[in-house]
Amino acid sequence: MKKHHLILACSLIFTLLFYKESIGVNLAIFGLVITGLICYFFQDRFIDRTHLILVVTSVLSCFAFAWYGDFASFLALALSVLFLQFKTQDYKLKIIQVFPLVFLNGITSLGRVLMFNQWLPEKKISNDFTKKLIAYFIIPAVFLFFFFIVYSFGSEHFSSLFTDYTLDIDIVSLLLISLLGFYISFSFWNYWVPEVCYDKNELLDNDFKNVDEVKNQNTFSFLDLDFERKSGEITLLLLNLMLLVFVVTYNYEQFFEVIEVQASKLSADTHERVNSVIFSTLMAVGVILFYFKGGFNFDKKATTLKKLAKIWIFLNGVLIISTIVKNSEYVSFFGLTYKRLGVYAFLILAIIGLVYAFLKITKQKTNAYLFNQMIWYFYGTVLLCSFVNWGNLITTYNISVNKGVEPKFLSGLNFNDEARREYFLRNNLDGKYQESSREEEIAQYKNQTILSKVLYYEYINDKK
Repeated sequence: MKKHHLILACSLIFTLLFYKESIGVNLAIFGLVITGLICYFFQDRFIDRTHLILVVTSVLSCFAFAWYGDFASFLALALSVLFLQFKTQDYKLKIIQVFPLVFLNGITSLGRVLMFNQWLPEKKISNDFTKKLIAYFIIPAVFLFFFFIVYSFGSEHFSSLFTDYTLDIDIVSLLLISLLGFYISFSFWNYWVPEVCYDKNELLDNDFKNVDEVKNQNTFSFLDLDFERKSGEITLLLLNLMLLVFVVTYNYEQFFEVIEVQASKLSADTHERVNSVIFSTLMAVGVILFYFKGGFNFDKKATTLKKLAKIWIFLNGVLIISTIVKNSEYVSFFGLTYKRLGVYAFLILAIIGLVYAFLKITKQKTNAYLFNQMIWYFYGTVLLCSFVNWGNLITTYNISVNKGVEPKFLSGLNFNDEARREYFLRNNLDGKYQESSREEEIAQYKNQTILSKVLYYEYINDKK
């Protein structure tokens, strides 16, 4: 199947799935169709295990969106299909380039659609095809139209067979959905990769190419390598001393200083510590990337600099672990929330980032190595967020420990309806707070047409 066939076929499928429908099962079906087309027509380009993994995650993400229909599952579906397409069509390019390319093609597709030679077949229509088109379609249609007019004047009943009804078609809605489907299909199947992406792709490699040139590469033109190396050692030494003092005072306040535990204070303390970890981690990685972007990776005189960098990474790791403990204390006092789970996710990603920063130094890798690895962990986090029913997990955990079980809070969580109903019924809270609006929302989901449904709500019993 050629490019223009894929574009037109997907445009038609999109129109059939989304005309007069809201987003639901139809988007999952569309994702499965695209995944199936990639697997069938480009299976010869599946050269490593990554392709198989992306096919599986694409299918699972489609089912996750059909079940939950939330933003996390939507993001997982979009990333999975985009990664699969990108890895299949341009497997040599680094996957991180998909983000700027999606943004770029979202704009340029509006103009590139007029460049017909890029996506329409160049060969001319054969004479036989033209003859068949004229003989089998145009000529009969012309005669049929004129004779219909003549016969309509001669018989009102004949005319009524074709005029006494109206088609239930919203032309404007149909046109807009068709244009949107064509725009999405065109951008997906005929995306444009500028030459600069291929030319600069080697800059995103994990390993250095010209080691001899990199060894003599300095950061500042006015400083030679000896001065620059000494500057790095002094900087990292001072940073380590400052961070060490901060870690000691931080942990003293957290574990040894006796204070009265209050919800507002503990919340503020946790947020302050998380913010400190965020900035500290970003700065830690930034410092590593600044000093070890080139020559110091191979400089035999940079032993002290490397040791100080590793100590810097270790101390930041201690800070992250301390914050995990503090967040766990917060959870033990007040229960789970989406935000507290998000803190765990970020802190775990931060630890992984520091581990790869350490590996970058020990294995003499490029700065791009860190980003190439972390993009997959970010993608895995998105998949995990889309597959797990976090709202129900929060509800069941909080009920089990009797923390964070305020009716208003539980009614605001997603996909926890069975556990919430059971808890409200057991504690005589039925019909109060925000539950009535939540039940109305469930009823609305249940009344959607089949293509607009979110399957989770189909398996929720009607409240009696």
